Amino acid sequence: MNAVTPLSQNGYGTNAVRTARDAEYDVISRVTRMLRQASLTDRSIDTVQAVHKNNELWTLLATDLADPGNALPDETKAGLLSLAAFSLRQGHSILAGQGAVDALIDINMSIMKGLRGGVGA
Repeated sequence: MNAVTPLSQNGYGTNAVRTARDAEYDVISRVTRMLRQASLTDRSIDTVQAVHKNNELWTLLATDLADPGNALPDETKAGLLSLAAFSLRQGHSILAGQGAVDALIDINMSIMKGLRGGVGA
């Protein structure tokens, strides 16, 4: 996706432009925040909701990556699909009462760094 979406006035009298990369970052950031908050509480409902959202996110990402129209390099797509598969397996394990959300948080943070041009994605 490479379309841009105009946002409402930002308070300074100019229109901000939001890229698909910005939108992806924001969604991953919100899900990661949910995972972090769930890891700080011992409430299982918070963990279930956060992991479910993370599973939905990675399912959507994998679907987009597998689309023939996805223009990412094949090597990048393969690496991201591998992360999607791991994230989904880990999420299902957590929902079954095994494991913690730490690995999911780490993966999402690495993807966020990559979206912002940082190292580690």
